Amino acid sequence: MNNKIQKSVLAGIIGTVIMTLVMMVAPIMGMPKMSPPTMLAGMLGMPVFVGWLMHFMIGIGFAVIYTYLVASKIKVENIYLKGALFGIIAFVFAQIMMKVMGTIMPMPKMEGPMILMAVGSLMGHIIFGIAVAKTIGESYNSK
Repeated sequence: MNNKIQKSVLAGIIGTVIMTLVMMVAPIMGMPKMSPPTMLAGMLGMPVFVGWLMHFMIGIGFAVIYTYLVASKIKVENIYLKGALFGIIAFVFAQIMMKVMGTIMPMPKMEGPMILMAVGSLMGHIIFGIAVAKTIGESYNSK
């Protein structure tokens, strides 16, 4: 396996872990409880363990997309800003996919105000994007 793929997988895992930790402490900061693995499992009628696997696979997929498609397209030198912009892109894509999936299968009921859910999700995705960009590093960001 080449180093670029390995680094992408590692970045996806690290980014997903950090994003998940932030989502776990979000209720302490007054944000609604958010659990992407539980939501994914609920949508598919699967055990939460499957939701966790899917959550990490999606994170790895986003990191691969960042490495191979997005990093060289975002013409920003600052790695943190580049990661934040990628996080916003990932957030928008995730929202679109949630709407699409919601038309195909039943969505679990969201708890809490929708605006706070959106702000929390946006924060999580920005943090994810920064973690991915920082893990990937400068070497693949300009090629």
